[in-house]
Amino acid sequence: MKRYLIILGLLQAFIMHSQEGIKSFSLDEAINYALEHNRTAKKASLDILSAEKQKWETTTIGLPQISGSIDYQNNIERQFGAVDFDGNGITDFGAKQSIIAGIQATQLLFDGSYIVGLQSAKVFLEISKNAKEKTDLEVRKAVINAYGNVLLAEESVNILERNVAVLSKNLDETSKIYENGLGEEENVEQLQITLSSVKSNLNNTKRLKTIGYQMLNITIGLPIDVKLTLTDNLENLTKENIVLGLLQADESIENNIDYRIAQNDKKSKELLVKLERSKFLPTLNTFINANYIGYNEKFRFLENEQPWVPTSSFGVSLKIPIFNFSGKQAATQRAKINLEKSIEDLNETKQQLQLEITSAKSDYQFSIEEYENKKQNLSLAERIEQKNQTKFFEGIASSFDLRQAQTQLYSSQQEYLQAMLDVINKKAALETVLNTIN
Repeated sequence: MKRYLIILGLLQAFIMHSQEGIKSFSLDEAINYALEHNRTAKKASLDILSAEKQKWETTTIGLPQISGSIDYQNNIERQFGAVDFDGNGITDFGAKQSIIAGIQATQLLFDGSYIVGLQSAKVFLEISKNAKEKTDLEVRKAVINAYGNVLLAEESVNILERNVAVLSKNLDETSKIYENGLGEEENVEQLQITLSSVKSNLNNTKRLKTIGYQMLNITIGLPIDVKLTLTDNLENLTKENIVLGLLQADESIENNIDYRIAQNDKKSKELLVKLERSKFLPTLNTFINANYIGYNEKFRFLENEQPWVPTSSFGVSLKIPIFNFSGKQAATQRAKINLEKSIEDLNETKQQLQLEITSAKSDYQFSIEEYENKKQNLSLAERIEQKNQTKFFEGIASSFDLRQAQTQLYSSQQEYLQAMLDVINKKAALETVLNTIN
């Protein structure tokens, strides 16, 4: 009894360990997981954090700056010398050693480039956030595509396995009929050709399924060897993704992320023009210093008897650019040219997005129509194949007729599966361009 409990405990531990290595995802769960763990999405989040730090770094330039200093000097040879008033030769001035300990506070009062820098830091942060949003949209679309490809492979394997089973049964029955002298050898050979082709397709599809799972793992941010269980199925997802109201969605491009990114580029070019212009403006700073100075012939600065001389000062510094040959005027003109280019890029983006939205709606509508069409075609192909199979075993139809009906059925099966996947993918593409994620 004790041995039985030990074995049972080990078995339960093994099952629990095995289950820990398997992750189960619906499509929505896979998308949410990817937005947090996909490597590209994680790097985009880090870019936002970096932009926030850069914004603060730029802001601190305009805050009061305080610094301290300690300067020690040992005059190996006295720095100052002169002839004394009696004409007795050189007399040394100054102490052998000195220390100056001070603190300085500075404050920027006005600098045009600093003001532009603050605006640029804000725009840079906005650019990073928009880049993150675009990344999330692309990751979402990639997960949908990868998830759908796996479901397509799973359904294809199931259908092909059923086809192999039916063909194997037909071949067995036809072989027995031929062996009894009631059929032709060509009938057997035709079925063998068909079965061989379907088996080859099945083996290839199984390999593609393995690759599809690995691709999905990479897309959502999991190690490539983690086993996944997908809880959604292709047919249900297709029905859920048929949303006819989406075809009537507002085609305004203001919410499109690519349009906002183009606007960010225009803003950044405007700021570059401001930056070049700001270089013609004066800069104004203020400062206050406080120092303690000590002199001594020997290093006795740490003793209480050491005398210290305090000094302090306050001042304002104004720098006015008057004339130089640094090419500031040319730099400003070049910045204006780049701004004009960004305006043209923004207008081009508008045109492209309007065309892209129209095209995406058309593709989505066509995918829905094709889905309904392929669904009907599959039903017809199944009936035709079944009729020809009955006729074949009754001796009315030839093996060639049966093979042709079977080939048509297998083609209709794959077209139907692909049509379902297209509905899912085309909806994701339309939602991405409209930025209307539900």
